[in-house]
Amino acid sequence: MIKVFKLPDLGEGLTESEIVAWLVAPGDEVALNQHIADVETAKAVVELPSPFAGVVSELHRPAGVVVHVGEPIVSFDVVGDADTPDAGATDADTPDAGATDAAAPAQAEKREANLVGYGPAVERGGHPQRRARPGGGAAVLASGLAVDDPAEDGSAGGQAVGDTAASVGRAAPDAGTSAVTDQVTSVDQPAVTSGADRPRSTPPVRALARDLGIDLTTVTGTGRDGLITRDDVRAHITKSVPATGLPVTTPDRSGPEAFPRETRAPIKSLRKLTAKAMVQSAFTAPHVTEFLTIDVTPTVELLDSLRADRGFADAGIGILTVVAKALCIAVGRTPAVNTRWDESAGEIVQFHYVNLGIAAATPRGLVVPNIVDADRLDLQGLAAALAELTTAARAGTTAPAALSGGTITVTNIGVFGIDAGTPILNPGEAAILAMGAIRSRPWEYRGQIALRKVLTLSLSFDHRLVDGEQGSRFLADIGTILADPARVLTMI
Repeated sequence: MIKVFKLPDLGEGLTESEIVAWLVAPGDEVALNQHIADVETAKAVVELPSPFAGVVSELHRPAGVVVHVGEPIVSFDVVGDADTPDAGATDADTPDAGATDAAAPAQAEKREANLVGYGPAVERGGHPQRRARPGGGAAVLASGLAVDDPAEDGSAGGQAVGDTAASVGRAAPDAGTSAVTDQVTSVDQPAVTSGADRPRSTPPVRALARDLGIDLTTVTGTGRDGLITRDDVRAHITKSVPATGLPVTTPDRSGPEAFPRETRAPIKSLRKLTAKAMVQSAFTAPHVTEFLTIDVTPTVELLDSLRADRGFADAGIGILTVVAKALCIAVGRTPAVNTRWDESAGEIVQFHYVNLGIAAATPRGLVVPNIVDADRLDLQGLAAALAELTTAARAGTTAPAALSGGTITVTNIGVFGIDAGTPILNPGEAAILAMGAIRSRPWEYRGQIALRKVLTLSLSFDHRLVDGEQGSRFLADIGTILADPARVLTMI
């Protein structure tokens, strides 16, 4: 029996997703809940499991195209009638596209929520089997996948994730959006290959290859077990790639057609969501930004002493960790910065917890995953949470649920060598704090001029929720803690 699997809602009410890569091909036999594709939503790259055990009969959409929720993406040839079909899977001959088979009560008891919140799951204690990949073993993440993970101090980097993606556009088509889509289909996904022939790589690496117009089957992987890394893809740019139309040698700059004057690419996925959210925030909430420049030498000295302490040496505590803790303490003294304006209900929502958002720049664009109940964590707990967040952002595996529910945000622009800025509020939040680079500057210290470590903080807040006095007091509290960490004893 042929079963058609339609793209499900992968969470947060998202209406479309891009198929990053198929891990199966027609004729492949798959197991229940086997990882069959990488799908990129507007928030994250997620693994799509199979709702059936059977043989792949047809891939309805190639990799590299955007598919709307409810559209067919793959058909399976299953033996007999499926016991627990998914809400996104239907019989091929069912007139109603949204109709599903009814599951028996006994079968329903065996269902468990899986990765993307849909479909059948194996019995407890069992594990879905994945199709073997070349080289053996599960895919291993290589270093330098999606983002940098620089050190936290302003001069050498920070916990905020740096954007290292190379940006190489594809040639502009003569027609409109349809031509762009055709180009993506023909260039990014030349053909569907079998699992045995498919090169081993990760979703961020495949996305980079698509952006550069490189066929991964022509790239030699230098990672573990032949895994293709981002460096492998970049190095391949200098080689001959006839299949993608990239030049073999540097073109003559003297000719009028030596370089394209512009390139075009469709606006989709994260970039579309970010643009919509930033416009909504900028033109809905009246932004006010204040700045505070402080001497953070005592905090830098504190961090040096913690690194020398065996009990904290491996904790990874840096300047962003201390700023995050100072922010959480200051929120307790100025609760107005931890609120939300609910226009539809005509209410101001006061949060009695801090879900701290960390703005992270990735090759896919800006994401803001948050640390749940950050106010309940000590320095070591915050450092561990930041490290986990950074690892997920680097691998492009941040769960959609981790990208919502934040109450206040901090962003580290100092990792880019920037001193200050005017950050835009994350929609639904009342405040966002930007920390600049730490620089050695001549500074007044005990009546004399001395070379000190200086940091500028930038606070943007929603003036509907936060008065100038409240925003100023909140920013001053954070500055006081960083300028004299011992003063925190007077605040808690």
